[in-house]
Amino acid sequence: MSDQDERPENRLRKELPDEVPVSERRGESPAPEPALAPELESAPEPGSAPEPEPEAEPRLTGRQRLAAGLWPPRLTRAQFIVALLLFGLGFGLAIQVASNSDSDSALRGARQEDLVRILDELDDRTQRLEDEKQGLEKQREELQSSSDQAAEARKQTAEKEKQLGILAGTVAAQGPGITMTIDDAKGTVESDMLLDAIQELRAAGAEAIQINGVRVVANTYLTDSGKTVRVDGNKIDAPYRFKVIGKPQDLEPALNIPGGVVQTFEKEQATVSVERSNKIVVDALRQAKQPDYARSSSR
Repeated sequence: MSDQDERPENRLRKELPDEVPVSERRGESPAPEPALAPELESAPEPGSAPEPEPEAEPRLTGRQRLAAGLWPPRLTRAQFIVALLLFGLGFGLAIQVASNSDSDSALRGARQEDLVRILDELDDRTQRLEDEKQGLEKQREELQSSSDQAAEARKQTAEKEKQLGILAGTVAAQGPGITMTIDDAKGTVESDMLLDAIQELRAAGAEAIQINGVRVVANTYLTDSGKTVRVDGNKIDAPYRFKVIGKPQDLEPALNIPGGVVQTFEKEQATVSVERSNKIVVDALRQAKQPDYARSSSR
């Protein structure tokens, strides 16, 4: 070995590699090797058809996006319940309107003469109420102006007792009115139909009513008994004869209005006749019943 080889410079040159990258000399990490291009890895085989590119999705307009958001509807449970309740409410209102239309159809198809008669009947009822009001005011004035108020009070009390006796059925009555006869040969008339006739007569101003010898009062009830009817437990048979005291000009038209009492009985193949009279006698009486619990509150 020569002296030149033993020099420190020569030994250091031998230990170092011949070519050192610049990055290593600066203390940097070597750059990674580039990966293979994807095109080389997924290169199609020769002779194979190229895959079709996916078509681009069509762009939607604002109206189409709105329609897609509204349909199909997405309802929550609470919204469904509210919708169901609104539907039920609308259905009930429709049924009510239809029922009102059915009840008014009879008046819509009525003749002009019938409508005029119904209007006159309403005017007569209003006049009766006005007359009753004036009578009460007159009684009050007489009590206030009478020199012997005690005697006047006793007189008015006796008259009031007779009036209440007529209404209660404990006193016989007579006066103008009508007689209505219902001939039910087929037995189709029921108690509710007779009750409707009583209510219509009361609304027309009837003051005393008697059916086949039974006095009709405020607490009268009617029930069916086979093909017959019972009034307050008393059995009555057809023909049913009503004796009614009141103003004939009000009572008869009330029974003959379109869709009223007479037409209802005729639909059930019953025959109805109404006669006016200047004197109707209602002589069937009811026993005055002493109340069990009610007492007068006057002292």
